[in-house]
Amino acid sequence: MWLSDFALVLPDRVMPRGSLRIKDGIIAEIVEGPVKGGIQGKGMEIFPGFIDMHGDMIEVELEPRALVDFPMDVALNHLDMRLAASGVTTAYAAVSFSRGVRAGERRSFEHTSQVIRDLSKARGHVRVDHRIHARFDITFDNAVAVLADLLRDGSVDLVSLMDHTPGQGQYRNLEIHIRNKAALHGVSETEARQMVSTAIAERSRPQEDLLTNMRAVSQLCNDYGVPLASHDDDTRDKANLMADLGAILSEFPVTKEAAAACAERGMMIAMGAPNAMRGQSYSGNLSAREAHEAELLHILAADYHPATILPAIRILAERNPKGLAGAARLATANPAKALGLSDRGRLEVGKRADLAVVTGHHVAASLSAGQVIFSKGLIPLSATSDSRSFTEVSCNS
Repeated sequence: MWLSDFALVLPDRVMPRGSLRIKDGIIAEIVEGPVKGGIQGKGMEIFPGFIDMHGDMIEVELEPRALVDFPMDVALNHLDMRLAASGVTTAYAAVSFSRGVRAGERRSFEHTSQVIRDLSKARGHVRVDHRIHARFDITFDNAVAVLADLLRDGSVDLVSLMDHTPGQGQYRNLEIHIRNKAALHGVSETEARQMVSTAIAERSRPQEDLLTNMRAVSQLCNDYGVPLASHDDDTRDKANLMADLGAILSEFPVTKEAAAACAERGMMIAMGAPNAMRGQSYSGNLSAREAHEAELLHILAADYHPATILPAIRILAERNPKGLAGAARLATANPAKALGLSDRGRLEVGKRADLAVVTGHHVAASLSAGQVIFSKGLIPLSATSDSRSFTEVSCNS
């Protein structure tokens, strides 16, 4: 199958009028200019399919409102469609083990471990290549053994270390955190302040206990060959500690100083596409645009909204030294490199035909290994022999 006369977003440049041939799910050929008999691009662009290393959406899909639980097949099927419609072809679902939740609730180790196992079983029945990102709360001792079992089973593809105790990390600015919590829960700032004080008291742990948990998780990741990421690095000392533990990625550093220290240690830095699109962090932390200007941004993650990836790329392309090609790498080649996905992330012969077909600020179609997983019907991809239909995700298949 030829896709003819598209603007091809290559790793180092944009080919204004190029054609790409797909065979057996692989990019078989790339040439300049249109070809006869191919599906005509009509001025559209082709990006490599976006790779999202951190998306929190599955937890919300499973529990859209407090104490309202949805079955995995409903939740994952809806998320799968949202991702495909956003041009995401590889997605790491971020699920969390957190301290301070009751048994069975979201982010308890019983609930999260079951979510991970259900996701693992469902991976063969979805549009997008779903992978699992286990977020480990370093204050939660009991989850170490559960994480070990999941890594042993091959159910986890990425682990990050986080500490959401208010007063540091993402929530280092307590006043902003209190205002946000009051708005989220519909309570007064006085009530929110009490909630934050209670959380600090419940989550506070001796430093040596935290280090023990971090070292245990680091060793597990090393044993099973799973990448390790840090989360919300806020100081140079924390960045160096995470690097010493073997973290190769820094997710959402909250200060420029911490981001610079991570980069000095060879860690790749990921920040949220919503932050980049809006031009600011909702927590009052480091702006992704500021990090990009300082050459301290390597990866864009969906965070909580996959549709922001494409507009974030467009915005960052205006200041990127390599323009659109350089900005697109933040959601394609760079995460592929960081996560060891050598078969995708670039429009190159021999790579998987994971593609996002784009018109302006919108995704017109997405292909995974040459198969159509989303289409607005703007080009006749659905009529090709490379397409397939998807109706329902089943965890029991």
